Amino acid sequence: MPPRMSNKQENFTPRRRDLQRRLAEQIAEAAPRDGDLEMQPGLGLFRRSGPTDPIHAFFKPSLCIIAQGDKEFVLGGERFHCGPAQYLICTVDLPMVCRIVQASRGAPYLSLRLDLDPATVTSVMMESGGLESRRDRSGALGVASSAADEELLDAAVRLVRLGRVPGDYRVLGPLVTREIVYRLLMGEQGPRMRHLATFAGQANRMVRALNRLRHDFTKPLRVDQMARELGMSVSGFHAHFKAVTAMSPLQFQKDLRLQEARRLMLSTGLDAGEAGYRVGYQDPAHFSREYKKHFGQPPARDVDRLRSLSVG
Repeated sequence: MPPRMSNKQENFTPRRRDLQRRLAEQIAEAAPRDGDLEMQPGLGLFRRSGPTDPIHAFFKPSLCIIAQGDKEFVLGGERFHCGPAQYLICTVDLPMVCRIVQASRGAPYLSLRLDLDPATVTSVMMESGGLESRRDRSGALGVASSAADEELLDAAVRLVRLGRVPGDYRVLGPLVTREIVYRLLMGEQGPRMRHLATFAGQANRMVRALNRLRHDFTKPLRVDQMARELGMSVSGFHAHFKAVTAMSPLQFQKDLRLQEARRLMLSTGLDAGEAGYRVGYQDPAHFSREYKKHFGQPPARDVDRLRSLSVG
């Protein structure tokens, strides 16, 4: 499936292009070296001077704004491409694959990540009269990308600038964060943002299901029992779960297991058989096949490669 595009060049007005440039400059100054920088709690910057291999990661509810370069995100069978002055939002905890597709030393990939607190989203939504009545055409998928308008980019520039002064950020950072949430609610992905503030209905059931799977991913998956506990039919549970995650419950659990096994091998030195057993695989050969299918290489070779990259 081709990636979803979230922007067009003709949308770059002179002011929007200037704000994109200013945001890139702010991030480049605050993060002069490649890697992740946790600038303030919940506010992170990322810089990379070249394209990357696919990276498997677990995303929590957050906003990612691209200031420079291009990045691709993959969730199940869905692909999202984000370039300069575009953003991606994730409204539930989801495992995704991402890779930087355009970056160089002269023009590094630069982006910011802002964690999205459901309580803040709910508060801003309640204070913004009339937002609840806007019709939801977004669908249920927990990820989406769009073009960042001038107001959102301007708020992002100010937030990064504040992040460099801890005292200013403590006082003014929450205000600008609320402004960003408001801009998102008023923008193209406003209906999807409201998924974060949903306390009833299918979306809330899916959050409960995701939390349950994350907590019990090493245990055998009993879809019929989970559906019954959520007050849903098995077919209805499958349909709503896939609408939010682009995966079946079994695929979601498998992704969690394999990512945790990879982490265990990298961080604790466990061999493939023990790591697979720890995450719920009884058959080492089955685990190795699933691992290679998911990550592209057998467990030992993949871990050796990752360790060599971290050393280099």
